[in-house]
Amino acid sequence: MKNRFTTQQLGVNKWETLRSQEIWEVLGGKIMVSTDTTLNPLTIVQQQLSKTAQALNLKPAVADILKEPMRFVEVSFPVKMDDGSTRVFKGYRSQHNNALGPFKGGMRFHPEVNADEVKALSIWMTLKCAILGLPFGGSKGGVVCDPNELSSNELEQVSRRFIRSLYKVLGPENDIPAPDVNTSARIMGWMLDEFESLKGGNSPGCITGKPIILGGSYGRTEATGRGVAVIAREAARQIGLPLEGARVAVQGFGNVGSHLACILQQMGCRVIAVVDIYGGIYNPAGLDMSQLTEYVVQKGSVQGFPGATPIGNKELFATECEILIPAALENQIIAENASDIKARLVVEAANGPTSPAADQILKEKGVLVVPDI
Repeated sequence: MKNRFTTQQLGVNKWETLRSQEIWEVLGGKIMVSTDTTLNPLTIVQQQLSKTAQALNLKPAVADILKEPMRFVEVSFPVKMDDGSTRVFKGYRSQHNNALGPFKGGMRFHPEVNADEVKALSIWMTLKCAILGLPFGGSKGGVVCDPNELSSNELEQVSRRFIRSLYKVLGPENDIPAPDVNTSARIMGWMLDEFESLKGGNSPGCITGKPIILGGSYGRTEATGRGVAVIAREAARQIGLPLEGARVAVQGFGNVGSHLACILQQMGCRVIAVVDIYGGIYNPAGLDMSQLTEYVVQKGSVQGFPGATPIGNKELFATECEILIPAALENQIIAENASDIKARLVVEAANGPTSPAADQILKEKGVLVVPDI
């Protein structure tokens, strides 16, 4: 059996390791190199820009301009914890390009948030807005923390202090934050309140994804998941795949994954496998999404759902299914597991979930990959 170690256990910073363009793995005392040359999201998107500029016969300067954010802010701020101690948190905000309008992008809370990830996500956000003709530029932000380890009060203080640290570079005409991984309408409400307190007046346009009572939009919570479901439906139609009875496997059961799974089930699909950060479940006869959603609200995870077999990410990606949806984080489908995928259709709901090497493998296998953008 392979003996795997995290980079933290090895005493190496994860992203510094990835920047060296070598993914290391300890196997029985031997150091081996992964076939994926790099999983750094910033390197990936920069390579995408270079290839795109070349394919479109654009000047190299066009890609060079887009490869780096116009502004990148790194902040550190103290928060008094419930036990009376003080903890210093680190946060980032990448403002990539505002040629089309104010910066726009999510705020995520996750222990693996880092500078290169945030920069890459802001670039992808710029491209998303441009492709859809929206009058916004791309941005992204995040705080290095695990929200599950914070009390409600501590989470509120982190949210407010983060906005206070970034106040001068935010605003409806400058940069508009939104929810992302591990951030909710409630967190957006705290951020909005903090911004308006500093401004000394109402400014509902400075934050999106906020509660309805504070000026939020109806349908915003399920919007991303619904969009992915609609795209999955149209992609299935393109390849002649009937949705009725189509088996679906979903990685990630947060705001996006949970809603899209429910909607796909309503469209006639059979969701047979779901994995979240704590574990996964599998039932070839299908999982009841309404029951699973209620279970997750009570338990906090899909793990242990009655009538299902426990699985992990490896089993999920190798599941016999028609549609596979990665709805978690970037670089989940990589060279090592791409060959195991049996789905006919991969619909990316997360940002950059498929590495370039995995993309090539899936192309050779004849699997249609619908990109995140």
